[in-house]
Amino acid sequence: MSANPNQVAALGPFDPEQAQLLTRLIDGLDAPKLQWLSGFAAGVAHERAAGSPLLATIAAAPRGEPAARLAVLYGSQTGNGKRIAERLGRAAEAAGLAVRVLSAGAYPTKDLAKEKFLVIVMSTHGDGDPPDDARGFIDFLASKRAPRLEQLAYSVLALGDSSYPRFCETGRQVDERLAALGARRLVERVDADVDYETLANPWLDRVVGEARDALGAPQAATVTRLHAVPAAPAYTREQPFTAEVLGNQRITARGATKDVRHIELSLAGSGLSYEPGDALGVWHQNPPQVVDALLSAARLDGGVSVTVGGDTRPFGVWLETEREITRLTRPFLVKHAERSGSDELAELLKPGHEDALRTLLTEQQPVDVLRRYPAQWDATALVAALRPLAPRLYSIASSQAAVGDEAHVTVAVIDYLRGGERRFGAASAYLASLTEDEARARVFIESNERFRLPVDTARDVIMIGPGTGVAPFRGFLQHREAQGATGRNWLLFGARHFSSEFLYQVEWQEAVRKGLLHRLDLAFSRDTTPRVYVQDRVREAGAELYAWLEGGASLYVCGDATHMAPDVEAALIDVVATHGGRSRDAAQAYVRALAEERRYLRDVY
Repeated sequence: MSANPNQVAALGPFDPEQAQLLTRLIDGLDAPKLQWLSGFAAGVAHERAAGSPLLATIAAAPRGEPAARLAVLYGSQTGNGKRIAERLGRAAEAAGLAVRVLSAGAYPTKDLAKEKFLVIVMSTHGDGDPPDDARGFIDFLASKRAPRLEQLAYSVLALGDSSYPRFCETGRQVDERLAALGARRLVERVDADVDYETLANPWLDRVVGEARDALGAPQAATVTRLHAVPAAPAYTREQPFTAEVLGNQRITARGATKDVRHIELSLAGSGLSYEPGDALGVWHQNPPQVVDALLSAARLDGGVSVTVGGDTRPFGVWLETEREITRLTRPFLVKHAERSGSDELAELLKPGHEDALRTLLTEQQPVDVLRRYPAQWDATALVAALRPLAPRLYSIASSQAAVGDEAHVTVAVIDYLRGGERRFGAASAYLASLTEDEARARVFIESNERFRLPVDTARDVIMIGPGTGVAPFRGFLQHREAQGATGRNWLLFGARHFSSEFLYQVEWQEAVRKGLLHRLDLAFSRDTTPRVYVQDRVREAGAELYAWLEGGASLYVCGDATHMAPDVEAALIDVVATHGGRSRDAAQAYVRALAEERRYLRDVY
């Protein structure tokens, strides 16, 4: 699709002549070139602000392929992989290497046969699934089309979550497949948990050192920049902003099966900005009741002083602010099995018991294991065995074009009974408790480039988000209204009950009345027999949905990754097969093509 100069001018501070030049520049560029250009422009803006003439450096650089180039690819579901890859890119540039940093989804697979040095940071989503932005690359790598790679030296950093049995599965598969294709490991694969810095940092240093030695780059060199990394904001995951809580409102009825909160936070004074589709990271504290229960189960004193990693604080404070105590991990189970001497637990950890292990990791908490398999722990050893606390990410439910220096989130509070005892979701319970006038939360912005509105504001948008998965679509609609977008908007929302769990009901109805929301389809599963879900509405509306897709619409899915997202994708394939007159294989290829064109985007968890 060619760019329209009038549309370009309307999207930014361009005069007509600049709009014409910009149109000529981007017309005909494919997705990888446009993504490179985006990163380069951000880098130019940063360096101009710092008084450094990057454009002169680029113009003076020798033409042609640089003698020393390192390709860095990332597959990232929550942003950790992208963040590490960009840090690796900066370190490689500082070491004198020319480097390009790309999402695996934007990588031209035809280049793989020509690469000499490749580094991959690959996340595993949930229990063994690839991240959405790496699906195409991984499918290519596993296919007959993948070339022999005897010329390639590579390294893989695998990221995962050890609360799942198939920990770092995607990174392991990529590593083993590259080796099977004849490539040699520059540095052995590292498997890193949610607290990835401990393993990622030394891996990064070693990779850069090995690549510099292999490529023969000098310690100090003038680098031809193939990728510009935007400047980091003042407040980050490592240095969060303390935001004032402006509002904390329950948006489900008192009799609802879930307590869902709409929470508004102030970003005033932070300089933080976000785009629709981004997430708000929240550093939480564990509920006092959970801390007390774990201290009792371990038969330990919360006031005893504990030093781990050079930090000293009371044991109870470690548990409240620094350690995961509501999520089980396999490494903790391994250590507890050794201390308890439990044959049952040791057997559960052996190959062939993945289903039972998955159930344990999903349904139990550390306190349950401490009670069921008694063992002698001391406070220091227990702190070292528990995984460091990690922030939680929440889809932002607002657009800054509408709310200014605020960020809104939609939080389902996890609070239930198990065996007569209350159980909490640590982060959601923490956020729900922030109701006082002076309440604050430590937050940061997690960019999500995989889940962006189309640049073309005339494009139609289909949004599928049951439950709290509807959150980003509130921001989408606010942004589309502020843009004056002419494309149509269609929302499919689902919950259990209309009367108590129709999130943002008044806002959606007002959007329909104003003509901003052109179609609203609802599925309240417990109000009907048989039960009806959003995937059923997708099939029912199949003819129109297919017509929207054929007309160029972008389709978005947000919410549960375990059941909802696969069920919606299956329904989408059925719709394409039925209304497009395609075989099932051809329908699947159609849906894959939508994803490759970035017209089928998912934010699932």
